[in-house]
Amino acid sequence: MTTAFIFPGQGAQAVGMGADVYHGSPAARAVFDEADEVLGFPLSRLILEGPADELVRSLNAQPAILCVSIAMLRAAEDSLGARMPRPVFTAGHSVGEYAALVAAGTLSLSEALRLVRMRGELMQAACDATPSGMAALIGLTLEPARRACEGTGAQVANVNSAEQIVLGGPNGALERAIANAKEAGARRAIPLDVAGAFHTEVMRPAQEAMAHVLAEAALGDSTVPVVANTTALAIGAAGEIRSELESQLCGCVYWQQSVELMAAKGVDRFIEFGPGKVLTGLSRRIAPDTAALAVPDLDAIGALA
Repeated sequence: MTTAFIFPGQGAQAVGMGADVYHGSPAARAVFDEADEVLGFPLSRLILEGPADELVRSLNAQPAILCVSIAMLRAAEDSLGARMPRPVFTAGHSVGEYAALVAAGTLSLSEALRLVRMRGELMQAACDATPSGMAALIGLTLEPARRACEGTGAQVANVNSAEQIVLGGPNGALERAIANAKEAGARRAIPLDVAGAFHTEVMRPAQEAMAHVLAEAALGDSTVPVVANTTALAIGAAGEIRSELESQLCGCVYWQQSVELMAAKGVDRFIEFGPGKVLTGLSRRIAPDTAALAVPDLDAIGALA
């Protein structure tokens, strides 16, 4: 089968995620150990034991999700050896894009951990500076959702599928956009439990600061094309990747279009490495003629061969 590896974003975190690979796979345990060493605190203990209110904070959640995602990937590689599928694309949702870049050989795990820790700190600071939020629209497609945002100060932040468009912005702006969306036919607008409006202009201070961090980051060309969040196009050159990582802080995550691109290019199987199964479910809805499976634990690895 023609395979793409996909990696989840913030929101997938849960205390105890990855516990079985931590205890059952030396290759996965090495990823946790490296994360503790690079970050200078016991991230592995926070992942495995909590408390949940600390794990959910962006500066912790983002490296935690990266750690568990790559631990699952390394556990699968170690277990399957030559039978391990080889991807023709990698992609990740929001912070999951960093895991996709590690899988594609662009970033070392240590550099990715350092970057996402800083990314999480900067995003949390931006949220603290501007009270804001996000809401998932039910029953409204992309173009009407965009029109609902016009003149409000809110933006389309995620296009997760044709049926799941997420808006974000400062609280007042978001309220106005939701009202417009309901007038346009949205059946519901579900508030998301997030620190603030990720992937909108609320993140501009974080993006500007992150640009300086990324300028000094050690990254190279990818060995496998990576489908970029902000364009849903395959990229691979180091300069393109650096620009994408900067742009995605304020830019919309075009996940539906990313999956559609990979399916159009011949991908007939999506494998999600990391906590949860959200992207697996989205992939099945976006590209129903393809296979999609999640690898959130050791038991799932055997299905990959």
